[in-house]
Amino acid sequence: MSAVELGSVADLATTTSGPDQISRRLEALPTSGYVWRLVILLSLGGCFEIYDLFFTGYIAPGLARSGLMTTTTQAFFGFSGIGAFVAATFAGLFVGTFCLGFLADRFGRKAVFTWSLLFYSAASVIMACQTTPGGLLLWRFIAGIGIGIEVITIDAYITELVPSWMRGRAFAINQAVMLSAVPIVAALAWWLVPLSPHGIDGWRWVVLIGAAASMIIWVLRLYVPESPLWLARHGRAAEAETIMRTLEAASPTAAPRPTATAAMAPAGAPAETGYADLFRPPYASLVVLFMIFNLCQAFGVYGFSNWVPALLVQKGINVTKSLQYSFIIAFAYPLAPLLAATFADRFERKWIICGAATAISVFGLAFSQLTEPVLLIASGVLVTGANMTLSYAYHAYQTEVFPTAIRARAAGLVYSMSRLSATFSGFIVAFMLKEAGVGGVFGLITAAMVIVIIAIGVWGPNVRGRPLDA
Repeated sequence: MSAVELGSVADLATTTSGPDQISRRLEALPTSGYVWRLVILLSLGGCFEIYDLFFTGYIAPGLARSGLMTTTTQAFFGFSGIGAFVAATFAGLFVGTFCLGFLADRFGRKAVFTWSLLFYSAASVIMACQTTPGGLLLWRFIAGIGIGIEVITIDAYITELVPSWMRGRAFAINQAVMLSAVPIVAALAWWLVPLSPHGIDGWRWVVLIGAAASMIIWVLRLYVPESPLWLARHGRAAEAETIMRTLEAASPTAAPRPTATAAMAPAGAPAETGYADLFRPPYASLVVLFMIFNLCQAFGVYGFSNWVPALLVQKGINVTKSLQYSFIIAFAYPLAPLLAATFADRFERKWIICGAATAISVFGLAFSQLTEPVLLIASGVLVTGANMTLSYAYHAYQTEVFPTAIRARAAGLVYSMSRLSATFSGFIVAFMLKEAGVGGVFGLITAAMVIVIIAIGVWGPNVRGRPLDA
């Protein structure tokens, strides 16, 4: 083949497989079973992240029962209490999202998706073997670092594999599949935490079971391709083209959807973008907005989910009953995103977030006042449902607003604020629970949700129907 012919082939590859062209082709993809299978496979990998994250609250009564931790402490920053365990989890998440979110931008979505899960699973196994509060907190912190990297990577991964017109549903299904781990961990905690099978504390069994099951990731990774948009942005046009053809061939009988006409960000070789650059135009306003949002939303999501058993115990319900009620409430975790999938792409993401924040405030205040078991469980289910609707919407929202070259880094930066907030929320919720009871906890959550509604409602950008990097 002549040099001229070689040049022509190279030009053709650049024309069809450049970053802007890949983005437009992704936006034109019709729905297909293959795309949905990829979403499900990534979500199954995320199940272990959710399991590891949510057992924080469910094993709390077991940690207190074993004498390793106490429910409350005399000092605000007491490192012998459950609040410290919650704080260690989110301190690790903060480090993972803030400091290491760039890994997925540099090394690719697939590699980081795989190795971060194995990292935090190994740390959890070591944590389960600890016999001192210091060792427990240290290894919980280390496991949290891996979870923080994983959650940002999955969000970026899914954002870059599905077009905008179905991205809301994709994230709703993603959250539903991932959150199916919550009833599982709740059931295992209800069964095992009050016991000591074979002389080993039940909470340790809960941790070890999740770590052992995570080995399935080695199977999942064989069936998930790298993000074609990430490949194209890193000059690997031939690999991006191969994956795009597979995606497009998955629906050979469906006509491509018309692509959006929004202007695309100019593509080129990925530039080195430092964290300081994210606080300069054109990113600064988005970064500040989502940092404020994440600082506040964590109080609603984690101020409730990580404290459900403890909040119920504070209302006078014994440990076994509180875990039973928590198990019932946990079914709302996967069901809420499934219900949300019916309207996920019909409304702007910002208004779904504002509506969910309003519901968290209303149903949370009801939970704080009710004592009748049926009404208490019902209000707990509604709070959880609103939390999970908020969760799926902002996971999609805060990744699609940033361009591909910095998506994981920027999303990790803003999301790290929720980790920072949740770190201190462990101590703050414990303090409020001691000083003002369950009502005080939900008064705090309501104040945080009001800030979310104002910030996103007034300054949140519209994203519905916009292609990536537009």
